[in-house]
Amino acid sequence: MLLDEQRRPIGSQLKSEVHHAGTPLHLAFSVHLFDHEDNTLLTRRAVTKRTWPGVWSNACCGHPAPDEAMHDAVRRRLASELGLVPESMALALPDFAYRAVDAGGVVENEVCPVFTAQVAGHRPTPLVDPDEVVDWMWLHRPEATYLGREHPRLLSPWSVLQLAQLEERRS
Repeated sequence: MLLDEQRRPIGSQLKSEVHHAGTPLHLAFSVHLFDHEDNTLLTRRAVTKRTWPGVWSNACCGHPAPDEAMHDAVRRRLASELGLVPESMALALPDFAYRAVDAGGVVENEVCPVFTAQVAGHRPTPLVDPDEVVDWMWLHRPEATYLGREHPRLLSPWSVLQLAQLEERRS
């Protein structure tokens, strides 16, 4: 969904046509996934991804389909990318937005509400879609926050910002 400067819907465009050097503002979402022991799942984006290929990031991101409720879109992406079903989910950063340019010149320009979700058990093994994820790891939340703060080039720019804001919310 394309958005105007006031974040109001102004139309839609195929995902394959949106991400380029002049990416218009559009709606997306990000998910940070946790287990019951406060470990968070980081994923390494597939090297075939158009934006930030091969970069470590939060559990998953996506775009809602037309007329799809955001919570449904989050569940859909967790299932399709990671084969995981959340026990619970919450909208953690409803107003998060960012603009970033990757090494190839592709721009991300998103209003991107951030969700946190919890899965059952201790560090469950995801069943990853190789078109989306090339690698994954569970890190204790403080380690992931430290990684984003001290080594931001190792993570996607949105993950770095989101980890810091999620930590601020906890304090």
